[in-house]
Amino acid sequence: MAPDPILTAAAMRAAEQAAFDAGVDPYELMERAGAAAAQIIWRAGHRRDALILCGPGNNGGDGFVIARILRELGVPARVASLGDSRTASALRARALWDGPVESLADAAPAAQLVDALFGTGLTRGLDAAVADRLGELVAHANHSYAIDLPSGVGTDNGQLLSAVPKLDVTIALGAFKPAHLLQPAASLMGKLVRADIGLAMPQDVHVHVLAAPQLRAPVAAAHKYSRGLVGVVGGLMPGAAALAAAAAAHSGAGMVRRYDASPCEARPHAIVHQQIEDETVLSDALSEARLAAVLVGPGLGREDGAQMRLDAALACKRPLVLDADALTLLAARAATHIPAGSILTPHEGEFVRLFGDLPGSKIDRALAGARMARSVVVYKGADSVIAAPDGRVTMARGASTWLSTAGTGDVLAGLAAGRLAVTGDPFRAACEAVWLHGEAARRAGPAFVADDLLAALPAAIGSRL
Repeated sequence: MAPDPILTAAAMRAAEQAAFDAGVDPYELMERAGAAAAQIIWRAGHRRDALILCGPGNNGGDGFVIARILRELGVPARVASLGDSRTASALRARALWDGPVESLADAAPAAQLVDALFGTGLTRGLDAAVADRLGELVAHANHSYAIDLPSGVGTDNGQLLSAVPKLDVTIALGAFKPAHLLQPAASLMGKLVRADIGLAMPQDVHVHVLAAPQLRAPVAAAHKYSRGLVGVVGGLMPGAAALAAAAAAHSGAGMVRRYDASPCEARPHAIVHQQIEDETVLSDALSEARLAAVLVGPGLGREDGAQMRLDAALACKRPLVLDADALTLLAARAATHIPAGSILTPHEGEFVRLFGDLPGSKIDRALAGARMARSVVVYKGADSVIAAPDGRVTMARGASTWLSTAGTGDVLAGLAAGRLAVTGDPFRAACEAVWLHGEAARRAGPAFVADDLLAALPAAIGSRL
C-alpha cells in the first residue's frame, strides 16, 4: 500500500481544481467531505446531541452538510454560525439546512462539538473573542471534532495563529496536511483520521506519512558478514556507544564492532569491542572492506581525541551515520565536509548549530539541510522529519512523549546504522529506523528508559516480517 501523501494548502487547492476541471461539481465535493466526516462522528458519538460551528467559507459549508446528515441519522444537531456564508458551495449547503442557525456567541454547549469554522489555508488567527468561545464550547463537550484542521492552525507549518483548544478527533479531508503532523499543532489534534472524499492525489507529491516498513528475514545462506557489519566509533562516554551498538545489533545487522577510546565491557557479549586510541590504528580498522556502515557520535565527546576519531570516520569511505557530538563538532565546518550519502540525526539544537536558523517549516528546513549536506537528515523531535537531498520527505506520526529521555537518540542512531548496513539505502534505512524506534517505544509502554527500547526491538522488527 502506498504511503499517505501530505499536501500543502496550495497543493490541496490544486488537487481540488483538477477535480473541478475534470467535471466534478464543487458542491458535490463538499457533499462528499461532509458525508464522510458525518459518518465518522456518527460512529463515535451515535445519537449524542451535537453542536456544529460553521465559518463563512467552505469549511463552514462542510459543517452545514455534517449537521444535515447527522440530523437525518437521528442526532439532535444544532448549528452556530460565525457569520454569513460567502462561497457558492457554502451558500448552497446552508440553504439545504432546514434548522435554525444560532450565533456563536449565544450557542449553548452540547455533548458533541464540531469545529468547522476554518480549515485549510487559514493565514491569520481567530479574533480573541472567537478563539475564547471555541475553547469554552470544546471544554464543555464530551467529544470534540475538528473538520480538516482545528481553527487557528497554520496549514503548512503547524504553528498556532491564535489560541487553539485540544480536540479529541481531527478529520483530515482528502489528504493529510503538514500541520496534522508538525508541532505544536499536532499535539492538539487528538486522534487523527483521514476521510476519503474521492479526490485524486497529485502524481508529483514528495512528502508522505512514514509508513510501516516491510522487512525481510535473513536468507538461508546468510552469515554475519553478508547481513551487514556495523562499526561504532565511541569515545570517553561508553554508555551512549553501548546503547547505539546494542540497537545496531538488534536491527537485523549480522555483526557489530565497537571502537572505543577507553576500556569497557561490551554488552551484549555478541558485540566485538576494540580499544583504539591511535588515529592510524583506528583509520586502518575503519578501512576494512567488510564494514557496511559506520556510526560516529554517541558518546564521542568533544575533546581533541574526539575530533581525531571523527576525522578517521569521515575519511573511511564507508556509509556513515553521524549523530550527537559528531554533529556538534561538524558545526564548525561547512556542510560540504560531510561525505555525501550519509545519514544525519540531529535534534533541534544540533540542527541549528549545523545548518543555521533556516527559514520555513520544519519540512522546509529538513529538506534544505539534506541538500546542503547531500545526505539524509533525520530532523528529530516529537514531529520527526526525514528528508533526502533528492526531495523525498517522510513524517512520523504520533511519537511517544516518553522518548524524551536520555539515550533514546543513541538507540535511534544505532538502528539507522544497522538498517543502513542491511539495506545499503540511506533514506530507506532512516525511515525504517524511525518507524522501528517509535514502535519499540509503543511496545515499551510508559516511563521506560532507553535500555527498555532494546528489549522491545525484536518484537517491533518481528511485527514487520
